[in-house]
Amino acid sequence: MTGGSATANVVPLRRSWASAVGVVALTCVIAALATVPWWATAGQARDLVEFFTLLALAQMWNLLAGFAGLVSIGQQAFIGVGAYSLYMLGDKGGVHPVLAVFLAGLIAALISIPLAAVVFRLRGGYFAIATWVVAEVLYLLTLNGTDLHVDLGGGDGVTILSAARLERTFRAHATYWWALAVGAGSVLLTYAVLRSRVGLALTAIRDEESAARSLGVNVLRTKVFVWIVAAFGCGLAGAVIYLNLLRVQPEASYDVQWTAYMIFIVVIGGIGTIEGPIIGTIVFFTLQKELANYGAWYLIILGSIAFVSAVWLRGGIWGMVARRFGLRLFPVQRRVRLITGAEPVEPGS
Repeated sequence: MTGGSATANVVPLRRSWASAVGVVALTCVIAALATVPWWATAGQARDLVEFFTLLALAQMWNLLAGFAGLVSIGQQAFIGVGAYSLYMLGDKGGVHPVLAVFLAGLIAALISIPLAAVVFRLRGGYFAIATWVVAEVLYLLTLNGTDLHVDLGGGDGVTILSAARLERTFRAHATYWWALAVGAGSVLLTYAVLRSRVGLALTAIRDEESAARSLGVNVLRTKVFVWIVAAFGCGLAGAVIYLNLLRVQPEASYDVQWTAYMIFIVVIGGIGTIEGPIIGTIVFFTLQKELANYGAWYLIILGSIAFVSAVWLRGGIWGMVARRFGLRLFPVQRRVRLITGAEPVEPGS
């Protein structure tokens, strides 16, 4: 006598049709954007440099707050560190400024390690305030750098002469390609982190930190890792921003307004998603260009949009789209499919 018993196999689903389309579309968009310096005007290329760096900053803040639950209001610290590291490496260290951009990001990541020992002693709102205090301390150290025998120009700032001496077309193209790499890289880096074991740990921590700890997740190590990654991304973006601007001033590079931009972009786009900061950056950049001449009304309108998004658009613009259409261009959730089948049974059973 023979028979069969139903079995169910659990098969992990790592891709969907939407994610496959998203990968193809992203690849085509990046390839097209890489050609911009050869056909666009200088003004259009500069606008895209600003867009890409804002996208990178927003993705890094979203990685911290949206996935790790670390609300920082001091990420401008690493923008300033990246900018001044570019100056010190290029003008004082003799490093080619194009190479110095990457090294500036590494320096920001290294500086974030001892800073983590300070800010991670606090939690919640105290953590947020601590990050802002750290940024202010770095600002003051930069402002009074001459007293520390480091010539950082004081309140007048410095000009990055090593970059200014580069041939203009070469510098413009290199800056653009660096900005594109930082913007696209921030999306891909966030996706890679969230698809890794660290991403699983982050999801568990965000959902219930105490439960994650009880399951063996090293909460502190995971959060510090994300903190360092975000510092690297912000430092890299800061170096690109000032490779483009050439003039670094402490009031501008350490301005808390940078973090305000990040928060606005992530809130209106959709916190806790990769797609949200992309949408938010498009919206913010468009509003910034269209409303910049309206003075105080510009800030009022931005604040009103942020308020409406936070209160009525749960999950931001992308959250509303995802709920309505079930769309995920960068799916980071783990899904499974049950496959049932007949398992043969040996004779005599």
